[in-house]
Amino acid sequence: MQTKSVIQELRTKHGMSQEELAERIFVTRQAVSRWETGETVPNTETLKLLSELFDVSINTLLGVPRSTVCQCCGMPLEEGIISREKDGSPNGDYCKWCYADGRFMYSDMNDLIEVCVKNMVSAEHSEQEVREYLHASLPQLDHWKRFEQLSDGGEFERFKQTLIDEINALGIEGMPKVERLNALVGSYVNLPYRLPNGDSVKFLDDSATYLGNQLESEFGGDRCFGVLANMEFILVCTYEKNGEAPELLLYKKR
Repeated sequence: MQTKSVIQELRTKHGMSQEELAERIFVTRQAVSRWETGETVPNTETLKLLSELFDVSINTLLGVPRSTVCQCCGMPLEEGIISREKDGSPNGDYCKWCYADGRFMYSDMNDLIEVCVKNMVSAEHSEQEVREYLHASLPQLDHWKRFEQLSDGGEFERFKQTLIDEINALGIEGMPKVERLNALVGSYVNLPYRLPNGDSVKFLDDSATYLGNQLESEFGGDRCFGVLANMEFILVCTYEKNGEAPELLLYKKR
């Protein structure tokens, strides 16, 4: 699909007129019209604005075929799960669980495999089959082929260990020691906590990526501990299956 068709399709899908789109990205209606007739294409800065507005990659806007899988974990990529750079622009090479805010979430392939196995084991595919598949396929992806070039020299792993140490130092009764933190997208873990007045409040940004994990309670029972953290805070909660009946135990600024 050509750029002119992509822009027109996205504008129509979002219910915008040419005038409304022009206002949102600071150009004239005539400019939008010329894009949609194929006379011109947006410049680089305008493509970034369109990318953020429509939540698609720049390659998609240009009609350029992009990788169909995340180049870190191999997950099939769709526009809704592609990653973002620090400036908010989408990166069509990775999913938002593997790359967020300009930073890779995994520098150890074994850590990534442990996370993927939990989500990929099924009646059709055993744990051993999934592990064998991941060990064979992940090294073929761009992130792991160019790991030394793309890595940050271990800075992010050191930051994760600092978070783990801070969480474990809290000494929360019944919560096992945290050994690993995984990348978690806000919309999947942004639970509503009930206040004493009956209202509910959420503390997270649905579009942000956090570090966290789920831990079985040492007391047994159906409730689990949930741990989330980033540069600014540590959050610990408990909840039942599928995040039901969440209770906030701790929210601490770092």
